Amino acid sequence: MNPLVTSLLREDLRGRTAYGAPQLDVAVRLNTNENSYAVPADVAAAIAVAVAEVAGHLNRYPDREFTALREALAGYLRAQTGQPIEPEQVWAGNGSNEVLLHLVQAFGGVGRTALGFTPAYSMHPIITRTTGTTWVDGLRGAPTGAFDLDAAGAVAQVRHHQPHIVFLCSPNNPTGTALGLDVVQAVLDAARGSLVVVDEAYAEFARPGTPSAMTLLEDHPLLVVTRTMSKAFALAGARVGYLAASPDLVDALRLVRMPYHLSDPTQAIARAAIEHDASLLASVEAIKEQRDRIVAELDSLGYPPVPSDANFVLFGGLADEEATWQTLLDAGVLVRDVGLAHHLRVTAGTASETDAFLAAVSDLPDSHRQSPTREES
Repeated sequence: MNPLVTSLLREDLRGRTAYGAPQLDVAVRLNTNENSYAVPADVAAAIAVAVAEVAGHLNRYPDREFTALREALAGYLRAQTGQPIEPEQVWAGNGSNEVLLHLVQAFGGVGRTALGFTPAYSMHPIITRTTGTTWVDGLRGAPTGAFDLDAAGAVAQVRHHQPHIVFLCSPNNPTGTALGLDVVQAVLDAARGSLVVVDEAYAEFARPGTPSAMTLLEDHPLLVVTRTMSKAFALAGARVGYLAASPDLVDALRLVRMPYHLSDPTQAIARAAIEHDASLLASVEAIKEQRDRIVAELDSLGYPPVPSDANFVLFGGLADEEATWQTLLDAGVLVRDVGLAHHLRVTAGTASETDAFLAAVSDLPDSHRQSPTREES
């Protein structure tokens, strides 16, 4: 970087690396938790009609309050969660990352602290730091497993750090593990006066009986539950994320959003997708089947997986995760190195993509397998 640019750049951003997963032209891309199933033809046609209807009015600004979209999202959440979510409780943005940014802009900032429990979604600390908010890496590790988070451990850390914002991730990325409501409730009780954000980007993929924090919204005015249309709805390219919270909290986000931040085409695409949610969500069960297949077969191959409630699987037992990542890439399969020693993450895609991934893993030489006696680095 040019020294003049560096000298003017904020000091807390100097030396940092921008977020970015590899976008490589390979046969099987299973590294960014995209939905591998294309948007169905009937939904694509409905989206095209919806966009065409607004195209003639693009000389005007879009509905700043995205009223129709909020009504549609509230209806979807009521049907999906059984909770009485109203439109005034819903907020949306260009991907859930913008929604998260709005939250930190409104409730974080210089002199304030946000706590998350690592490993978790890597954008939580990035978004936090770009607003000048101090990020604290909390710790996972519970009696049930190294990647789990229990109520006692979470509460102890919340009380110690006394953050202004607490991030929880359920199902968690990159581990795929979901939180029990006892953990969420315990954090809410310990963090009174603080914002608690439960990131449920992968909620639609959770196994039966996995609870949603949406059920706690009515009694907790500082609880926020975020979702996305990128995963289950197969709309990663549309960039639509949203949240549910108390009406007062949603109202506060108007103070930090950019004017007219959701374009007319974006709103039209999202509404059309929700109107055809049954068609779009039909791929969810197929993806869950491949996820469970990956878990079972990786275990039999000697690469222990973490049980997952998401559309991906974190697996370990690797002597050198970087070497394994490259070997799989050389075989035409792109997975994700998430920075955890001896682990990689793979997205659950179509049956043929799963075939290719499992075949590539089966072909790995024994040298890729971690010795049982080798200490974790």
